[in-house]
Amino acid sequence: MVVSKKMQRVIKVLLNNRKLDIKNRVKSLRNGLEKISTFVSLPPDVNLVKFDLNGMTSAWISTPESREDHVILYLHGGGYIGGSIQTHRELASRICRVAKARLLLIEYGLAPEHPFPAAIEDAINAYEWLMREVGIPSERIIIAGDSAGGGLTLATLLKIKDMKIDLPIAAVCLSPFIDLTFTGDSFRKNAKIDPFTSAYNLDFYAALYIGDNDPENPLISPLYGNLQGLPPIFIQVGTAEILLDDSIRFAKKAEKAGVKIELDAWEDMPHVFAAFASMTPEGKEGIEKIGEFIKKFF
Repeated sequence: MVVSKKMQRVIKVLLNNRKLDIKNRVKSLRNGLEKISTFVSLPPDVNLVKFDLNGMTSAWISTPESREDHVILYLHGGGYIGGSIQTHRELASRICRVAKARLLLIEYGLAPEHPFPAAIEDAINAYEWLMREVGIPSERIIIAGDSAGGGLTLATLLKIKDMKIDLPIAAVCLSPFIDLTFTGDSFRKNAKIDPFTSAYNLDFYAALYIGDNDPENPLISPLYGNLQGLPPIFIQVGTAEILLDDSIRFAKKAEKAGVKIELDAWEDMPHVFAAFASMTPEGKEGIEKIGEFIKKFF
């Protein structure tokens, strides 16, 4: 695949800025994500309304195309230690638009202040609130997320299945962080070419999130879960990222378990490249692919 000049510039900037302040990596990551978010703004026709969802800061995002009775529950990325409505509002609004649905973006509890299982509990809280309080049936809900939020999406599906309540109609995962034991070959093979993430930093984030729990717990590392009975899943990933093998291995296991899975791997693309839709043609095309999947169910 020929990488566009615009994406090449993005990758160069990411490579030059991926080092974190080792003395305070949590603050460094959080501040970095917030800084990146200032480079993009929401289109004037995007409506974002913040509110309190049972003690959790959340936001409804909608566009003129949004249907009130179709909802994307979005779980942001950030290594389980960072990310917010501010950092992910632009990406979320693009998914909201192509889905022609409303989008609920939540600020789930982050480590180290709120380690596992806080994030899953918050995601379940939001999912049940949508059905119970808003009156959205499960067949009109899609859970989606990027990076750690993508892994959290899959963990949330497993938890919903364990609870024996209705699963959402489908799920969307962008560059999901699925194996917190770091056994995939891409963690080593792509270490030097991944412009966004490093195994060194991910290991640090994971330790803060996991605490004393078993990293092979499927609610921490969904790769090790029983995937039978899960709804259709769309996974988008770049071949230049260290999380590539997480997606490939999960997709293979899901297919064997009878899950309808669509693996959308993009040659030479970085982590969550769809987040750069405002700057690159690849990002825009990535969003369009997400929309094509969602339209099968909404």
